Amino acid sequence: MPALAEEIVAAIQREVPEYARPLRGEFGRGIRAGVEQALRRFARPQTEDDGRIYRALGRGEHREGRSLDALQAAYRVGARVAWRRVSRVAADAGAPLEAQHELAETIFAYIDQLASESVEGYADAQAAGAGERQRRREELLALLVTTPGAEGIEATAEAAGWTLPRRVAVVATGADDAARLARRISGDALHGLVDERGCIAVPEPAALGPELAAAAARHGAAAGLGPAVALIDAPRSWRWASIACGLAEPGRVVEAEERLADLALASAADLAGALRERALAPLDAETPASRARLEDTLRAWLRHRGAQQAAAAELGVHPQTVRYRLGRLRELFGEALDDPDERFALELALRSPHARADG
Repeated sequence: MPALAEEIVAAIQREVPEYARPLRGEFGRGIRAGVEQALRRFARPQTEDDGRIYRALGRGEHREGRSLDALQAAYRVGARVAWRRVSRVAADAGAPLEAQHELAETIFAYIDQLASESVEGYADAQAAGAGERQRRREELLALLVTTPGAEGIEATAEAAGWTLPRRVAVVATGADDAARLARRISGDALHGLVDERGCIAVPEPAALGPELAAAAARHGAAAGLGPAVALIDAPRSWRWASIACGLAEPGRVVEAEERLADLALASAADLAGALRERALAPLDAETPASRARLEDTLRAWLRHRGAQQAAAAELGVHPQTVRYRLGRLRELFGEALDDPDERFALELALRSPHARADG
């Protein structure tokens, strides 16, 4: 077997260009050990650790930045050389032709097994590499949306394999939705968790709005889209996106710049809650169903500046129904409905996120 091992190694060096170099160091030891172990393993029962060296060869190919093509070629060369030597011995010994065929099938099946073990090692290395790369990208993402001017951010970006852009837009979504939405967005988007919320940073955003809307609809994800800003302003985009996400329904995107008034209300939730409690206190004695109907009617009436026909059309009810409900609202709110400041306060209260949740 030592002579056969040398013959196989020489053939691999001769026929596989990637291995046509002096077999020194860890690389050389790995190739020689792999060949010798393969020959010994073929001749004896397998043990639990038999596949370790071939998984290591697969990991080594990934570490060298190569595909598995060269290693697979080396396995085929080794199988051919081994079969050529063994077939001569079998023929000289007078082995029946059928037995020789069975031996050939066994050798090549064995080589397939070794190759599959290397594939496992290569896949393990890929997964480990991808995990480390994602960890670095998540570290970079957290820096971008919290302290974009932090010392060493350029080095962090280089380690993460991400080119720092001039402009970026940040998306906020559910913790389980960031990765799948990021995969459907053009560009090399970073994704991860920030403050337990899904976060996506999109460099040089162009058609981000439509792409994000399509992805959110496909996955039933709620998302908030912050404005495209200079990199140093990424925390602002993230902050706006987070507030906008709280306003979004599943499968929908709220673009922060299109809903600034709502964002302003949502960003001061305690004040909005206090305003709602005070402004809508006259409705406290109503049943939940009656309160919901009256709130909807008051909201539509205020939005349409008192135009009852337009309010009825929005609500999908008869104008007479709106007039009846407005009569009840005047009983409850009195002169407040005629005071511009009070009407403004009522509309703010009715537009607040708390109002939508309650209604």
